[in-house]
Amino acid sequence: MEEGAQLTIKIVRKIEEISPEDWLRVFPDILENYYFFKTSDESNFERFSFYYILVYQKDEVVGCAPCFYMDYPLDTTIQSPLKHLSNAVRKIFPNLLNLRAVVCGSPACEGRIGIAAEDKLKILEAVSCALEQIAKDNKASVIAFKDFSPDYTQFMDYLIKKGFYKLAGYPSVEINMRFRTFEEYLKNLSHANRKSLRRKFRRAEKLPKIDCRITNDLGELLDAAYGLYLQTFSKSEIHFEEYTKDFLKNISKNMPNEVKYFLWSINGRLVAFNLCLASKDALVDEFLGLDYSVAYKYSVYFITWRDILTWCIENGIKKYESGALAYETKRRLGCKFVPVYIYVKHMNKFINPFFKILCILLKPENFDVELKTLYR
Repeated sequence: MEEGAQLTIKIVRKIEEISPEDWLRVFPDILENYYFFKTSDESNFERFSFYYILVYQKDEVVGCAPCFYMDYPLDTTIQSPLKHLSNAVRKIFPNLLNLRAVVCGSPACEGRIGIAAEDKLKILEAVSCALEQIAKDNKASVIAFKDFSPDYTQFMDYLIKKGFYKLAGYPSVEINMRFRTFEEYLKNLSHANRKSLRRKFRRAEKLPKIDCRITNDLGELLDAAYGLYLQTFSKSEIHFEEYTKDFLKNISKNMPNEVKYFLWSINGRLVAFNLCLASKDALVDEFLGLDYSVAYKYSVYFITWRDILTWCIENGIKKYESGALAYETKRRLGCKFVPVYIYVKHMNKFINPFFKILCILLKPENFDVELKTLYR
């Protein structure tokens, strides 16, 4: 960027108002790409309104940031027994624990800002100003940058000087696929965890066979798969984004070369599915759906884990990224946790110091022992 160059900002509501060429100019070629966000735009998310911030130098795009507006539930991170209390409060006062928020990032993946300029701080300042404008237009009280990896820390910590508070979020989970076989992967686990997995697999082999197949389109299985997703979603105490059935349908249309649906069936009945995005050397596990009438009996989760890792090994995948949460299980499965950070502030400068106290009380690591270990 030329010294003293004037920047202008444009805010649009649909990614289709941005050309794929402009998007690729500022963003790396990653799996959660232009067409991933296009799918989100088309998929009727009730809780989210999407925006895209474009930063121009003259007529050229030099920065881009996806963001969204939502009523954020303050009890998102809370787990039992406090969760039961917050649920009881919600039955009487449905909106009491909600804050209107405008967030830079995505409800469904790691936060990223596309930058094609040497002066990253100028782009960050421009994005921050645009977030404040969106917040004013929507009468939102909070603005935030959600789930940014340590790669962004060097310049995003600048936000702390602007009144933002930096908090640890739910880390991403990954495995470097340096194994030649699934058996070699097992040998990298502890003796107890390796023995436990093998016992689960032997027990499942004595039951009717679970068949696995891979496709890029659910077709007539769309309703069944979405029902399994809702089962799994409802089991978790921590809810942020709830995918829609339209998302499952549209992502196949928009990303046919990247989408991999892993489908597991018993006697022709779907009992598990996993939506993944795959490139030449990486696979991102977006979410899982399980039939809990058989999930524990078959240890279905661990069978899905085995089959996906085996596919990754056979297809030369170098990095497997799993979804957040279930950290204790994933730790035992040999996963590496990668920290992510949230930068947040209240729009009212007088309330902001008290808002910081609330953020500290509600940060995820206060409710998850595994996260306390990671962020210490």
